[in-house]
Amino acid sequence: MNIREIDASLMRQAFLAGAQGLEEKKEWINELNVFPVPDGDTGTNMTMTIMAAAREVAAIEEPTMENLSKAISSGSLRGARGNSGVILSQLFRGFTKEIKTQKAIDVAILSRAFVRATETAYKAVMKPKEGTILTVAKGMSDKAVEMAAQTEDVVEFARKVIEHGDLVLSQTPEMLPVLKQAGVVDSGGQGLMQVMKGAFEGLLGKKLDWSESSDENHTGEGSGFDVGKNGGIDVSDLDTSDIRYGYCTEFIIYLEKKYDDKTEKEFKTYLESIGDSLVVVSDEDVVKVHVHTNDPGLAIQRALTYGSLSRMKIDNMREEHQERLIQNSEKLLNPFIDGENTEPQEQRKPCGFIAVSIGEGMGEIFKGIGADYLIEGGQTMNPSTEDMLNAIDKVNADRIFILPNNKNIILAAEQAKYLVEDKEIIVVPSKTVPQGITALINFIPEMSVEENLKTMTEEMDRIKTGQVTYAVRDTQIDGMEIHKGDIMGIGDQGMLAVGTSIERTAVDMLKAMVDEEAELISIYYGADVKAEEAERVLARVQEICPDCEVELHDGGQPIYYYLISVE
Repeated sequence: MNIREIDASLMRQAFLAGAQGLEEKKEWINELNVFPVPDGDTGTNMTMTIMAAAREVAAIEEPTMENLSKAISSGSLRGARGNSGVILSQLFRGFTKEIKTQKAIDVAILSRAFVRATETAYKAVMKPKEGTILTVAKGMSDKAVEMAAQTEDVVEFARKVIEHGDLVLSQTPEMLPVLKQAGVVDSGGQGLMQVMKGAFEGLLGKKLDWSESSDENHTGEGSGFDVGKNGGIDVSDLDTSDIRYGYCTEFIIYLEKKYDDKTEKEFKTYLESIGDSLVVVSDEDVVKVHVHTNDPGLAIQRALTYGSLSRMKIDNMREEHQERLIQNSEKLLNPFIDGENTEPQEQRKPCGFIAVSIGEGMGEIFKGIGADYLIEGGQTMNPSTEDMLNAIDKVNADRIFILPNNKNIILAAEQAKYLVEDKEIIVVPSKTVPQGITALINFIPEMSVEENLKTMTEEMDRIKTGQVTYAVRDTQIDGMEIHKGDIMGIGDQGMLAVGTSIERTAVDMLKAMVDEEAELISIYYGADVKAEEAERVLARVQEICPDCEVELHDGGQPIYYYLISVE
């Protein structure tokens, strides 16, 4: 088969095939995680990222390069989860910038698109590391430039680029010793190759049926706690008069007409005249709108003058207010289960705080020390950029500090930061929950943003964190032989202890963390640990570290039996 150009219809088919190629192998990619922990989620994160875009692409009935580019870029941007997902979305963003004005794509345009994709992704990462998905992308873009000078056949071009991508991927263990030690290639790079191979199959004619594509993996839309029935309680006297504007209205505009700074200012002025709690986020050809109003139709009518609308969502806040009062009266509402966990704030605050947390106990701790809003997430489910934007919408503050509390969530928070215009967003680079707790405790209202960020970062850098979980496969890391089912104690820099007993491994891990400067030890036990078991660990730690203050907390976190911090 010889193809000289790819039109919009074929591009759509190739992209959807690429998404399916990744989805089919996501569990296998998850298993490539260096540490054999039960939260290896690279495949899941990348799949959810690309599927957010695939749903929008599949809905296009008459594809053009322009509307495909919008769907791919905006869908993946808002659906991005985890570092690998964010990088994948940036690769798509750069690629689509190069093709969106074209009617058809030849090898010359493809090679430029590969280069731009790689450049965009590298710029998105503060400290790019070789031996990762970035290296694989760079290898393919270099090969693309080389092949563009040798052939005009898109099929030959793509085949050679993919072959070279596989070669670079196979070399990643030589670039990152931790990959070589674990006996795996980079999982993000493998995920990218699955997208490429699936797209190649689509290019060669593989057709897919997306007419019944599922949204079961899509999160990030408001999913407030829903009691469903009022339980026989009389709601006729519940007061909702304090709600000035009754409808929370959200939608996305896909721009089809001129929308410059002047137009945006006029649009915002109009929305402010019919409501409040206004958030308008513009990103090239996409505008995300959130407004509280008594007439959603007016907001929608004005928005339609700029383009087509998607993801429209209108909630009756007076009804929600009644439900919330009912829930509170029945003590049914657990504010740490989902995103709807912050009461509306009447006055705008100078500073607000968003923390990524998992487990009821952890949520209570964060709320107790000042977090305004909790995003359900963490190791087993990295929140998306869209989840971050939704959380930012909910916090009524001029400046909002985000505590990702996981190194795999920091990029998604940074990406959300650049999509917000009406609030100052500060991402505190907390990599663990104990770091996030320490950072929030050390916030001082009288200090400037810069001073607070410096202090919070310095204080959390003093924290050592250890995590106790179980192995999901056999491997060898940091000179330790690990078998499936073993209990592992993992520190900030690597494996600290391996054993068959949860209690003994936790204590052995702690011994490796404690030094003569240690003063405070905090133990957070998980959902699978009984209180009496945690008390035994506490007693053992107090015996080993008599000069340290030791605290025990019910964290309620899944997957990890214990999180232990030393400072």
